[in-house]
Amino acid sequence: MEAQVQGSVNQFVIFNMNQEEYGIDIQKITTIEKLLNITRVPQASAAIKGVVNLRGEIISVIELSKKLKMGVTTPTDDTRIIIFKIDDVSVGFIVDEVVEVLTIPDEQIENVLQVSSDVSLDYIYGIGKVNDRIVTLLNLDKLIVLK
Repeated sequence: MEAQVQGSVNQFVIFNMNQEEYGIDIQKITTIEKLLNITRVPQASAAIKGVVNLRGEIISVIELSKKLKMGVTTPTDDTRIIIFKIDDVSVGFIVDEVVEVLTIPDEQIENVLQVSSDVSLDYIYGIGKVNDRIVTLLNLDKLIVLK
């Protein structure tokens, strides 16, 4: 008897930023940390908040709300740094709050059409629809370009 192949499912870490829900593929995330002491880096771009020393590793920290041109948010006790690796380099995003891990089947993820010249649309992998929720799924490979 043959097994019937259905659409794959993906797990995303869901977080809030400016009262909106976003998601990042859980397989790309290394760890999630409380807000740490951040050391500023002279002449870094506006979105780069600085660097942190996490268990002996220096990690660049990006204020995701600035990167997506959403303005600046005020840190709270719920503020977290989501840390991931791209090309063996660790990078962290500051987000307002990590909410949950959510499984979203492929058929519930819609592509985003390029209906605007807004650069931030390039960063979007798709829109996840789960019941009455809409979650913007971010594409880390487009968000972080290491040069």
